Amino acid sequence: MRLSDVLGPAFYDLARDVFRHGHTHYDLAGGRGSLKSSTVSLLAPLLLVQNPDAHALVLRKVGNTLRDSVFAQYMWAVDKLGMGALWRAHVSPMELEYLPTGQKILFRGADDPMKLKSVKAPFGYIAVTHFEEKDQFAGREEIRSILQSTMRGGELFWNFESYNPPASRDNWANQDSLEDRPDRLRHKSCYLDAPRQWLGEAFFSQAEALKARDERAYRHEYLGQVTGTGGNVFQRLEIRPISQQEAGRMERIFQGVDWGWYPDKFAFLRTGYDPAQERIYLLDEYYVNQKSNRETAQWVRERGYFDYPITCDSAEPKSIGDWRDMGLPARGAVKGPGSVDYGFKWLQGRTLVIDPARTPGAYREITRYEYERDRAGNVISGYPDRDDHAISALRYAYEGLFNRRGSVG
Repeated sequence: MRLSDVLGPAFYDLARDVFRHGHTHYDLAGGRGSLKSSTVSLLAPLLLVQNPDAHALVLRKVGNTLRDSVFAQYMWAVDKLGMGALWRAHVSPMELEYLPTGQKILFRGADDPMKLKSVKAPFGYIAVTHFEEKDQFAGREEIRSILQSTMRGGELFWNFESYNPPASRDNWANQDSLEDRPDRLRHKSCYLDAPRQWLGEAFFSQAEALKARDERAYRHEYLGQVTGTGGNVFQRLEIRPISQQEAGRMERIFQGVDWGWYPDKFAFLRTGYDPAQERIYLLDEYYVNQKSNRETAQWVRERGYFDYPITCDSAEPKSIGDWRDMGLPARGAVKGPGSVDYGFKWLQGRTLVIDPARTPGAYREITRYEYERDRAGNVISGYPDRDDHAISALRYAYEGLFNRRGSVG
């Protein structure tokens, strides 16, 4: 097996640098289909084979996302390298073991710092670390703290950080990658760098369709470009898949509606809230134009979302009445002076976990929602009253919480 048969051509120079240990840290940024994560999953096992005392640690911010993402990716990689029979997969704890030597690739979530501190190699040392979706970590300080625990006991270390650049220019991951460090190699790629047959025609068709419909979203999602100018209203974002298992564990459900017809969107949001972690999970949405109250109510009923109250924009009491007549637990938002600013402040103090596949409308609104600026480029106080239908639905959903005294953290 030649590595060039499975490694994208855009990564040949990077691979050469890795194998000669030209740098310790590797920053891999790119959009969908850029092959950055698959590249790391191919290189890490080879580094272990070449260094018999070395082990690897693969991390994601949230542990329950490991199995369907990086764990599956690494199993794919060892198979592509023609070494599938030489690696044994273990689920608890999650790891891949290289049978000839007993070396291991360990998979852990960073949401439990105590468990990370207890991670030990069976012999030798952890030489390779891979932070998948770097931008989901709390910042450079969190990554540095983890590396201080893992980079010990050996001479050679390789640290990989792969991610899709967030839209906001001011996001810590984007700012961090601008820093020029002699011990770090920065690499950017996109799907256009990948062999077309590897991704398939359907992938390219989807990319071109998005480009025609929304070029800004295309440049961000597929080209990996930073499309925001900075000053994003919502900074605490986790953009990642939310599994059905994770969604099913939500104990506190909050739902909201912003009425719309055309060109304004009708937006319904179903969300889950974890008060201990101060995280809001966006679970589902109905984000449409030109749908009657009967049609939107039917969608909600078919989904079974009449199990929890639905807080709606009180500017349309007739629509609320229509929904109630159709058996939905709809109620009007209280609003009042200062309620908009108060609601935004409360939401900004929580982490919003967004799966673009589940709530694409909310994803677009929230990641693009920026403070307005004057001609001199200075931020104008207040919140823009545009392109905020899903955001309004989210604010209505949690009105009952943030209206409680002392609830703003």
